[in-house]
Amino acid sequence: MAGDSSVTTERVLSLQTTAQEFVFEKVTVAPVPSLLRDFSAPVVLEFDYTAAELAHLLAHDSDPFNRCEAGQRLASQLIIAATAAISAGKTPSWSADFAKAAARVLAQSATDPAFAAEALTLPGEATLAEQLDVVDPDALHAARNGLRRFLAEQLGGEFRACYESLTPKGIYKPDSHDAARRALRNLCLGYLSETDSAETRALAKKQLDTADNMTDQFAALSVLAQSEGEERVLALEAFYTRWKDEALVIDKWLQVQSTSRRPGTLAEVERLVAHPAFDLRNPNKVYALLRAFGSNHVRFHAADGSGYRFLAEQTRTLDGINPQVAARLARCFDRWRRFDATRQAHARAALEMLRNHKGLSRDVFEIVERSLG
Repeated sequence: MAGDSSVTTERVLSLQTTAQEFVFEKVTVAPVPSLLRDFSAPVVLEFDYTAAELAHLLAHDSDPFNRCEAGQRLASQLIIAATAAISAGKTPSWSADFAKAAARVLAQSATDPAFAAEALTLPGEATLAEQLDVVDPDALHAARNGLRRFLAEQLGGEFRACYESLTPKGIYKPDSHDAARRALRNLCLGYLSETDSAETRALAKKQLDTADNMTDQFAALSVLAQSEGEERVLALEAFYTRWKDEALVIDKWLQVQSTSRRPGTLAEVERLVAHPAFDLRNPNKVYALLRAFGSNHVRFHAADGSGYRFLAEQTRTLDGINPQVAARLARCFDRWRRFDATRQAHARAALEMLRNHKGLSRDVFEIVERSLG
């Protein structure tokens, strides 16, 4: 394999019995299996890869699906392990191999920016929570953000160089090639903004002000909506002033605030309920603000139960206007039993408040009753 072009470098190994053995000759290091390459149907295959093996596949596998899957599995393992460490009061550790593999993905991103953007997107908190017996949303949130910051610190120069290399040089094009470049550039901006420095906020603000398309504008606004600087308030106000007559755009404006990871998000959502842009009678506004808040894993599942109480109260009010939409909003409570005893108590109290509400619609009652079991 080292240089002899006559040597076959790929071969299908067919598994025909419950136990088989394959011997690799003249190989100086143990091979890392890239299983089910080019498979044409969805398959879940359990294989006990080490972290080093997953990092190797992310860095070197020629099969893009297996390469991306290796990265997602490794990121999940790191975040889950860090969640346990944080819950136990310990400091998590991160994998230098993962950072090196991510750097290689970035270095090769010019050939397939869509793949790079997908491979370097960490799994979401709701997805990760499904792997936990008891969910600690604060620890999970801190762990995922910790890995993002680690990558941002280790690869800051690479992310910045990639971001600059993808600067648009012509007019907006809605084709797949330019869409992939935008996706990767905006992912780089997100990682760069993990430091929440004046420099990165200025970078996001510049993109927001100069972008000629909603994708790039909204990506920059999303970054600023996570920040604690005054740029956040100014950007949100300017965006609203510019787009207040475009209902669908304002829905995105509501959503980006309700899904922010900032500690003050619930207070912002409560304020937005009274904002002229919001209308409880409009299902799209309800989904953009309230149901989106219900998907905000760390803020909806706040330890003091404030997120549960708020959404239950909004569901109760909405039930008198549109029971069907209220029932969909009540589904945000579906996973309440997966959390710790304190959060379960808060969630149960909120659900029981709804169930005991006089005049509760059948639509919402059935959802709540099923959830309470």
